[in-house]
Amino acid sequence: MCDKKDTLLAFILGGIVGAAIGVLYAPKSGRETRYNIKRFGEEFADTVNDLSDDFKETGRKMYEESREKVLSSKDKIDEALAAGKKAFEKYAKED
Repeated sequence: MCDKKDTLLAFILGGIVGAAIGVLYAPKSGRETRYNIKRFGEEFADTVNDLSDDFKETGRKMYEESREKVLSSKDKIDEALAAGKKAFEKYAKED
């Protein structure tokens, strides 16, 4: 999982740096360059917000799935303990 995060981060940072260098070295007027930088910043902010929402949703889903598994396991353990206790009490009464 860590490798995927590192790869994603490197890809995003590489894209940002590449776009910034491309905008700064393009043969355009200052007004056009400032407009392009502003537009890029706005698009980048939108992308980060979308990614943030995606990560939040994924986190929520993972939490709910994990919670359901834990509760299911807890129920099974409780049942097994109750059955063990009942068997122990039955065995203790026989002695």
